Amino acid sequence: MKLGLINSAWAQTGLDTTFGIRQTKEIGFDSIDIFADPLDIDVREQKRIKDECDRVGLPIISVACVALGLIDFNPSVQQFHIDRVKAYLDLAYRFEAKNVLLVLGEYIWQREVIPPEAQWATGVCHVRTLGEYAQSLGLEIALELEPFHLSLLNDVESMARFVDEVNQPAVKANLDISHLVLARQSAALLEKLRGKVAHVHISDCDGKVHGDLPPGRGVVDFRPYLQAIKALGIGDATISIELEYSPEPGKIVAWVREAYEATDRLMRAAGLRG
Repeated sequence: MKLGLINSAWAQTGLDTTFGIRQTKEIGFDSIDIFADPLDIDVREQKRIKDECDRVGLPIISVACVALGLIDFNPSVQQFHIDRVKAYLDLAYRFEAKNVLLVLGEYIWQREVIPPEAQWATGVCHVRTLGEYAQSLGLEIALELEPFHLSLLNDVESMARFVDEVNQPAVKANLDISHLVLARQSAALLEKLRGKVAHVHISDCDGKVHGDLPPGRGVVDFRPYLQAIKALGIGDATISIELEYSPEPGKIVAWVREAYEATDRLMRAAGLRG
């Protein structure tokens, strides 16, 4: 499997996107994921990102999209986010990426007022539509499991059921090891997602709150999860490191390098990297 990095790790540097791309390659990563909203960056910046990745030989695997409004109760808001996710898919196509990493929203008003079944059905309907569009572009949608109480997809069971109900071959799951730990989801449960995984995220945490730390700085036991991922037979997928801000912004390069070296060791020990 390839080892990648989500480029949001470099956000706190205050430097342009090309700095992070160059550093990602120099550290040794095989690939990169791009966290950029196509409605916020113009065509020049989009071209700059792709040109720099091509120049250094760093393929773009995934484009990350948070679209909480897909399950909003207002049809106009839903339609805006459908169109917005399609813009992300268009960007991923231009980047020659493999997937759009999609984060759905949370049940509103504590699952009261609007029946949760209705919010779920809205999400299924819209993600199916987006999956059809993704398939037409030769792309996949990788849905992220979020470990929060009201998240639509917050455990393996809900993820598997959602993907099954969408029933669109381009719509699959993202496995985020830190999120699985926070959601108290054991590695053994991953078997339920066999044939349904497009992408993997890796980071560490304190076991209590969302952290996205370099592996080794938290409490996650990565071994059973990496072995379960290996058993799923998704060798063509990529494991991408997701990092939140370094506590020492001036040492961000060392922070990212630490994450790379720790993850590389874990993957090699699990037989996931040559």
